[in-house]
Amino acid sequence: MRPGDEIDQNRRRLLGAATMGVAAAGAADLIPSQLSAAAAGLTFAAAEFDTVAAARAETKPGQLAPIKAATKTSFAPLKQVDAGVLNIGYAEAGPPNGSPVILLHGWPYDIHDYIEVAPILAARGYRVIVPHLRGHGSTHFLDPATPRAGQQGAIGVDLVALMDALKIPAAVVAGYDWGGRAACIVAALWPERCTGLVSVNDYLIQDIAHAGNPLPPKLEWGIWTQFYFATERGRAGLAANRNDIARLPWTNENPAWRYDDADFERSAASWENPDYVDVVIHSYRHRLGLAPGYPQYADVEAKLAALPVITAPTVTLDGEANGIIPASDGRSSAAKFSGRRIHHRAPNAGHALPRQAPKVFADAVVEVTKPV
Repeated sequence: MRPGDEIDQNRRRLLGAATMGVAAAGAADLIPSQLSAAAAGLTFAAAEFDTVAAARAETKPGQLAPIKAATKTSFAPLKQVDAGVLNIGYAEAGPPNGSPVILLHGWPYDIHDYIEVAPILAARGYRVIVPHLRGHGSTHFLDPATPRAGQQGAIGVDLVALMDALKIPAAVVAGYDWGGRAACIVAALWPERCTGLVSVNDYLIQDIAHAGNPLPPKLEWGIWTQFYFATERGRAGLAANRNDIARLPWTNENPAWRYDDADFERSAASWENPDYVDVVIHSYRHRLGLAPGYPQYADVEAKLAALPVITAPTVTLDGEANGIIPASDGRSSAAKFSGRRIHHRAPNAGHALPRQAPKVFADAVVEVTKPV
């Protein structure tokens, strides 16, 4: 290999990861300004390569500085509470009279996203609630006849129902991916219930009306899971191979994360939920406009279609080694936050940012609660 060839190959890998990963977010996950930013992902990734390469230079050539798996491996025994249409399983830490914060996981992940965040916040006096989203872990539907909806309105309503069940009038809501979307929805539609928002990758309410707008071809090829889940073959594949499918985003979305098999298996147990496949499939079909929403969420979805502005104090975070969406300066989504908003980038963190940068995430929760 000639001098410089390995760097060139690594650069191509980084650009490829940005291309495939940004596409994996899908048009339905991006408001128009974010869609433009996603289309520019290759240019951004090229500009950022020198920064990432500097981190790699401290380890083996061609690798990001590794982030090890969590050292803490379990929560206290989970609690269960009836909340809306669900019985929700959740972990709790910290004093019961502490300022409440609700931490919401992504897909395909689970409550272990916050295995190291929760004790940091509990030690600072927060009451920390970490629920399994619908279709995950010990959360289950109370009525077998309830539709197994995965649409964004449903997960937002679930969060409000959980707060009602736990008699929490208002809380900091924080998350990424599915969980970040639920947090953004509550912050936008129920601002009186949100004392602060922490969201990874900015504004996450889906622009379903524009879901049919194509991304550039070099990005489209990376949305394989969404196209796969749009088919009955994809449903059958998720049912048969949920763990193998999950390993792909775990690895590709988080290039610096050195999770181990035990870490993966702890989360994989949450995907054995009997409603997992139905909820996941409906989520990905609905966001692309390929499945109708359910009537009980029609009013919420109508409000979300307007892409409402978030007024709550907000901290947004981007991982600089995110294999899905290249880290930004937050300006593309600035118009969606009318209140105090602070944006940070977490060096070396991937998509599952709370797992890889727990102190950064915990510090964001503390920061959003500080008086101006």
